[in-house]
Amino acid sequence: MTPAGSTTRVALVGGTGKLGGIIRSVIDDEPGFEVVAVLGSRSDLAELDGADLVVDASTPSVSIDVVRAAIERGLNVLVGTSGWSNERIALVRPLVDAAGTGAVFIPNFSLGSVIGSALAAAAAPHFPAIEIVEAHRETKVDSPSGTAVRTAELIAAVRSQVGPVESPHVDQRARGQQVASVPIHSLRRPGVIARQETILSGPGESLTIVHDTVDPALAYAPGIRVALAAARDARGVTVGLDALIDLGLRPRRAQADVEKPIDEGGVPGQVARATGA
Repeated sequence: MTPAGSTTRVALVGGTGKLGGIIRSVIDDEPGFEVVAVLGSRSDLAELDGADLVVDASTPSVSIDVVRAAIERGLNVLVGTSGWSNERIALVRPLVDAAGTGAVFIPNFSLGSVIGSALAAAAAPHFPAIEIVEAHRETKVDSPSGTAVRTAELIAAVRSQVGPVESPHVDQRARGQQVASVPIHSLRRPGVIARQETILSGPGESLTIVHDTVDPALAYAPGIRVALAAARDARGVTVGLDALIDLGLRPRRAQADVEKPIDEGGVPGQVARATGA
C-alpha cells in the first residue's frame, strides 16, 4: 500500500502495445501516479523492482508470469491482459491471499461493455438459449476475448437454478467454443475495433445486446482511472469493473459466488444498444 499523500510508482508491462499506450497516457495525466518502468513482453521482470504497483497489459502467455512476479515481490497488480478466466484466476488467488497483496483483473475497461455484460446476465435466467458473437481487429492474438469469457461466466453463475443454456450440436466446430455452456463465436478481421453481441433466445422472441467500441482511448480512460485507484490499495482478488462501480443492477447471487471457477466445457468513444425481435 502506498503511503497517503505520496506518488504511486507504476511498472507498466506491455506499455508499447495499443492498450498499454492508452494506460500510459492515462497514468501520465493522473495525479498521484508515475510510470517508473515500461517493460515489453521479453523484458526481465527484475525491472519490476522499485515499483509500488504493477500494471499488466502484456499478452496471455506472459501475463501469468507478470502476476506471479508481482505477488512474489509483495506488489499489487492491475491486470488488463485478456485470457484470465475464473479457472485461471483461481490458481493465483491463494498466492495473493498468502502474500497479503491485491490483484485486480479487468477484462474490459469500457463502462458500456461492462453494462452490456451485466444486462446479459440479468436477462440470462429468462432465456433458454444464449450465444455470444465477438469481433476484434485481426491483430488480436487470443480468442475468445476476455470480455466474452467474463460474460459467459456471469451468465452461468446466475443460471445456477435453471441449468446450463441450450446449445445443440456443439460437437460441431462451427458451433463455436463453449465457455460455461455458452457458445462463443470469435471474428478477427480488419475494419473493426471491438464488438460483442449477446443473443438470448426463447419461444417466439429474441433479445440482442450489442456493444461497440469506436474509440478505445475515450472508452477505456474512465475505467482505467477507477481501476488504478482501486488497485493501489486492493487486498485479495477483485474481478471486473462492475465490482468497482455500482451499476444499479443487483445479481441474483452474491459476487463471491460469481467469482467461483466455472468449468469452461452515452459514454464517449463507444456505442451500446439492446434490440428485441
